[in-house]
Amino acid sequence: MDKNWLELEDKVVIVTGGASGIGKHVVERLMGVGANAVIVDMNVETGTLMDGAYCVQCNVTDADSVKAMADAVVAKYGRIDALVNNAGINLPRLLVDVVGEKPQYELNDDSFNKMFAVNVKGVFLCAQACAKQMLKQGGGVIVNMSSESGKEGSQGQSAYSATKGAVDSFTRSWAKELGKYNIRVLACAPGIMEATGLRTAAYNEALAYTRGCKPEELSTDYTKVIPMGRDGKLDEVGDLVAYLVSDRASYIAGTTINISGGKSRG
Repeated sequence: MDKNWLELEDKVVIVTGGASGIGKHVVERLMGVGANAVIVDMNVETGTLMDGAYCVQCNVTDADSVKAMADAVVAKYGRIDALVNNAGINLPRLLVDVVGEKPQYELNDDSFNKMFAVNVKGVFLCAQACAKQMLKQGGGVIVNMSSESGKEGSQGQSAYSATKGAVDSFTRSWAKELGKYNIRVLACAPGIMEATGLRTAAYNEALAYTRGCKPEELSTDYTKVIPMGRDGKLDEVGDLVAYLVSDRASYIAGTTINISGGKSRG
């Protein structure tokens, strides 16, 4: 990608959950076009560099930690041009374990609260802290990471899907609140993506049970479910986010952009 086209040179872009998975690829693509990408993650040490990106340790579910994170970025760079609210957690769970063989995969207070804490409360806290700085400097961009499951639902992932539905609603509402202050708020919703390296054997076991199959039977034949006949590439999400935080997308706000190879319906 031509570094000059997006004009992101030296823009300060926070990426939560940026040390791994989709977030890591978003960071790489942002740095590739000249942005100062900041990795915000539980698993980094503040002040260190990861592949050239400045790191700030943060627990997105804790208000004090989030405020300290935003303050640390401003202390380092003097501004926050964009926030990519990417940190998230997915615990496959059934509403009711009808078969009754593995009650640990039935939705309960613990799994419900964990997902909503990171995926909803974390998005709110980070958006609020960064928006306050953006207001001071006269503008900015917030990109929330949603999911096609937030629009379509997903078997065995009802709570996760609900958190992403909340993210879409946050996006529409905050865009209405902040647009007049030159702050754009929007979201992107990945569909089925290539492996991030974060899916463990335990995750696959849980997902398979919630879908009534064995882990080795989880479908990888994407030609049956994705019109483009393949899974999405993590760099493709990174490219989309880089565009969305740039001024090339200056009239896009209050909407969720699907990146799903034609699979999503809306």
